[in-house]
Amino acid sequence: MSKIGQRGIHYLQRLNSSSFTTVSASSIENGQNRVIDASLTLIRERAKLKGELVRLLGGAKASTSLLGVPLGHNSSFLQGPAFAPPRIREAIWCGSTNSSTEEGKELKDPRVLTDVGDVPVQEIRDCGVDDDRLMNVISESVKLVMEEEPLRPLVLGGDHSISYPVIRAVSEKLGGPVDVLHLDAHPDIYDCFEGNKYSHASSFARIMEGGHARRLLQVGIRSINKEGREQGKRFGVEQYEMRTFSRDRDVLENLKLGEGVKGVYISIDVDCLDPAFAPGVSHIEPGGLSFRDVLNILHNLQGDVVGADVVEFNPQRDTVDGMTAMVAAKLVRELAAKISK
Repeated sequence: MSKIGQRGIHYLQRLNSSSFTTVSASSIENGQNRVIDASLTLIRERAKLKGELVRLLGGAKASTSLLGVPLGHNSSFLQGPAFAPPRIREAIWCGSTNSSTEEGKELKDPRVLTDVGDVPVQEIRDCGVDDDRLMNVISESVKLVMEEEPLRPLVLGGDHSISYPVIRAVSEKLGGPVDVLHLDAHPDIYDCFEGNKYSHASSFARIMEGGHARRLLQVGIRSINKEGREQGKRFGVEQYEMRTFSRDRDVLENLKLGEGVKGVYISIDVDCLDPAFAPGVSHIEPGGLSFRDVLNILHNLQGDVVGADVVEFNPQRDTVDGMTAMVAAKLVRELAAKISK
């Protein structure tokens, strides 16, 4: 069995392989449909609750809502990012810091930040649902959040494969492409890495193929090969590598995006940061951005941010005091401030 196949074994498959239990195909399909329906109902009702609260309070044109997607099986190396969402949430509300963002927004105000919980990825996979359907569930979950105006999704990964169904959903729900600002050590634009079209290393190839992004700006890149550059040229990607960051800094700290499209989407892979700032990642790549570099890019960005994600934090590689969790949490906090208005 291939490496991908080994990672994709579901509990149901293991159950069926035993000599004691056999589940019919029709029972499996009916059960899968019920699990998916229940999963979407969970997100729908939570989003409705948060949306009603924000509308009752009034005054918000856009409000950030967290949605966790604890998915790690599309990683090409370690699967620890699946455990990240609860660790990020814990760090957001850690008593060591206050609940105000750098620009003065109060996170305890539901008009700035709410939380609709997690897509139950493991339960969906345990009943044998394949990645085609799982990606659709993620997309539908994002759309359910967006249906409850003024909520906008800020997604907690999870590996970077989740950005494809999330950005697809945002684009489809808004009725057109968005501009994407992607901060990462890697371009994640392989055509089909290790034979997996949903690999975390191929997510932006799927996004660009689907026409979900007009412009894709990739910042922090420092692990890129020939295919990454060729794919970038194929899709017209604006790739800003770390080796030229000092030269590009003025441009990147004064970006204006989203004009003529449906808005701006920001995707932050925590490994865009130098490992001195964020050691708790699966793919450690020295020579990255400082935390202040990233905040300067975010704070100075001009554009209507319609959604975002923070991905690839791996709690299993974090320091004992949870430093990277706090870093990921601060990224979430500042993104929430950028989205909400």
